[in-house]
Amino acid sequence: MRLIAELERLQAGRGHIDAGSLRELSSRLRVPLYRLEGLVSFYPHVRTNPAPPTVVSICRDVSCHLADGATEAAAVKRMLADREDVAVEETSCLGCCELAPAARVNGHPCRMREAAAIAGSTSPAAGPDRQGRTAVATWQVEPYGDGERYGALRAALAAASPDAEAERIVDVLEAAGLRGMGGAGFPTGLKWKLVRSEPARPKYVVCNADESEPGTFKDRVIMEELPHLVVEGLALGAFVVGAAKGIIYLRHEYEAARRALEQELERARGAGLLGPGILGSGFDLDVEIFVSPGGYILGEETALLEALEDRRGEPRNKPPFPGQAGLHGRPTLMNNVETLALVPPILHRGVDWWRAAGREGHAGLKFISVSGHVEKPGVYEIRTGTTVEELIAAAGGVSDGRSLKAFAPGGASSHFLPADRANVPIDFATLERAGSMMGSGALVVVAEGTPMLPLAANVVRFFRNESCGKCVPCRVGTEKATQMLAESLEEGVPLDWPTIRKLDLLLRETSICGLGYVALNSLLSVAEHWPQEVPGCPAGSAKG
Repeated sequence: MRLIAELERLQAGRGHIDAGSLRELSSRLRVPLYRLEGLVSFYPHVRTNPAPPTVVSICRDVSCHLADGATEAAAVKRMLADREDVAVEETSCLGCCELAPAARVNGHPCRMREAAAIAGSTSPAAGPDRQGRTAVATWQVEPYGDGERYGALRAALAAASPDAEAERIVDVLEAAGLRGMGGAGFPTGLKWKLVRSEPARPKYVVCNADESEPGTFKDRVIMEELPHLVVEGLALGAFVVGAAKGIIYLRHEYEAARRALEQELERARGAGLLGPGILGSGFDLDVEIFVSPGGYILGEETALLEALEDRRGEPRNKPPFPGQAGLHGRPTLMNNVETLALVPPILHRGVDWWRAAGREGHAGLKFISVSGHVEKPGVYEIRTGTTVEELIAAAGGVSDGRSLKAFAPGGASSHFLPADRANVPIDFATLERAGSMMGSGALVVVAEGTPMLPLAANVVRFFRNESCGKCVPCRVGTEKATQMLAESLEEGVPLDWPTIRKLDLLLRETSICGLGYVALNSLLSVAEHWPQEVPGCPAGSAKG
């Protein structure tokens, strides 16, 4: 963490990190220059050349693609073409998909159509960092009234037997059936039990807040509006597994979330809920925020750990898993933002409340990012079991009165499904049976009349761009698929479908991490459900 933090401070002070600055840092820290150069060359947030006073970052990914972002991006570039004091850069998803097509001006989010005017002002800054959410009076998941926060943590610390209380918490989470909400869906109670059982010390707890998948921004809103639940969930995890150190690994674009979390950590420390001997107990816990140096791959848990250890964020081979040998080779509990935020209400209100919160036999509540062709994109809190079509209706329906053509229920990594499956209840098992997955909890809505192959190509290109390049199958396979799609779209060349199938098998079977496993999901699902839109793909050939 020290080296990357030093690079971040150096860049913040000078705007970039040149060769001389890097040599100076190498000498001061007594770190080999090649190691620092390896970090600088890997992380996209690090600049090696001076940036102009104003930087406009333009999103090019799925939600912005659906909002005709390419046309607006071209317009922004034209309007700012003669401005030497402004740089316009295309980038991967910015995490503000409700503004699509979206941009950030000097880190501040805005709609792309506003970017040129903002950049042209004398003091460029965008609108409020908190883009807002769908108007809801209160979050159903909030278990506390004023002055009652951290009730679950207080109860745990006051228990007569800490060991018995930790085991009770695990039992409650297992009975509730809470699963990881970052994409993998691993049972939370089981994960906590496994890390708790590891004998090695010290242990760590990491909140994975590096939310970077296109269409996904629910964790950002949770951190901005419910930061106390995130901090409390992390503290409860530390209590259960026996960790004295917690880290919130935060996406670098999420400045408003960082401020909200920092303020909450200060409040918690002031209330005696963090630090040594919390509330007079024998439990110590220190929590800090680590700002990611950038890159979608860092959402993969072992790549994240590599970054925390001041290395290039390349995924590790597993096993061992982080729960066995994570940060610095020690047992590490890692959960995403939403998962941790759901723990306090479950413990405070009980399993019966959690089960009753769902619908039609489904348990609990779920945060969903909704973007694409809807009237009111934003973050919605739903009862699990709510159908996709009901959620689209809650978001104002398909935009401009159009009909629904397709949807991806779990973000860019999930399969697109046709409109006739929109009656599927939103839950892990039901979405899998429908042919897709919960994924990152991001519903991307596609209106009738939208060409599906360019949409799939946009998603495949994202995974090509964000591949860390460590393993050859992913690095070469995603590039090959992107080239084939470009040729098909630009020159009308039929796709060599047997080669696509071989690429998908190669990526799934030999990639080190999950990026390769999902990289072609969008293309495969488009070919399965809309084969007439995929040149060279006869009906039925998309299935394995």
